[in-house]
Amino acid sequence: MSFGSPGGGAINYKPTPPERGSFPLDHDGECKHLISDYLKCLKTRNGVNDEQCRKLAREYLSCRMEKNLMAPDNFKNLGLEFKGDELGKNSKVSSISTRKDDNA
Repeated sequence: MSFGSPGGGAINYKPTPPERGSFPLDHDGECKHLISDYLKCLKTRNGVNDEQCRKLAREYLSCRMEKNLMAPDNFKNLGLEFKGDELGKNSKVSSISTRKDDNA
């Protein structure tokens, strides 16, 4: 329909769900300290999401996965894998541990 048509040209729009699904908000603030650190990192770097800030983002997402605030996923799928970094290769939730897996 064009502008000025009867009914104002309202188009029926059906919203689509997010590609990755929805997840609960962190109402209890269980991971709030991590997101605060990430936002401070972004602020000190004038909004540039460099490797240091991205590592903080990974810690935040790992916290959310551990607290069942989001579905576990591999950090490679989330774009948070770093060169020479075992954390991104091994895991979903167990990535926060410091153990190294030689099978990866």
